Amino acid sequence: MWNLPNSLTLLRIGMVPLLVVVLLTRIPGSLFWGLGIFLLAAITDLADGMIARRTRTVTVAGTLLDPIADKLLMSAAFISLVELDLAPAWMVVVIVSREFAVTGLRQVAQIQGVVIAANFWGKSKTTAQIVAICAVIIAAQLERMEDVVARTAPWLGQAAPWIADIALWVALVLTLGSLVSYFGSFWRRVVRES
Repeated sequence: MWNLPNSLTLLRIGMVPLLVVVLLTRIPGSLFWGLGIFLLAAITDLADGMIARRTRTVTVAGTLLDPIADKLLMSAAFISLVELDLAPAWMVVVIVSREFAVTGLRQVAQIQGVVIAANFWGKSKTTAQIVAICAVIIAAQLERMEDVVARTAPWLGQAAPWIADIALWVALVLTLGSLVSYFGSFWRRVVRES
């Protein structure tokens, strides 16, 4: 249980409340601090899996905790963006609902002795969600620094909201694509074979 990958996963879980508090505290630079916390947590997600595979320290606890940590991190970040009025609530409901739906599918499949592993769609979805959260936070921080941005890089202030919106839509499309992919896998491997 107490190996480096699991410690990184627990650290990521511990960073979730800190992320929410920092994002929702309206002090100068809070969005950039929140972005830093979010990126550090996302890096621990990448690192814990690589370390566990390379050192052959994959554990049952890690296998259970890692997806929970991922879903907590993403859900907390997206819900915070809704609270800050930076992301549409309906979009976040779809994204968070997908997480619950796929978790439920995987649990039912596991009871049947079938493992539904992460696939291209799931990994693309995660990457797109990380990019979208970062883009939205950066656009919002640039908007708060409107005077400085207008003097130094006005094009950035104009482009950032568009980039954030596009990133959110890409994340939504890949989230729905991954939902369809996992449901298809579940249907073929669990429903039709039972």
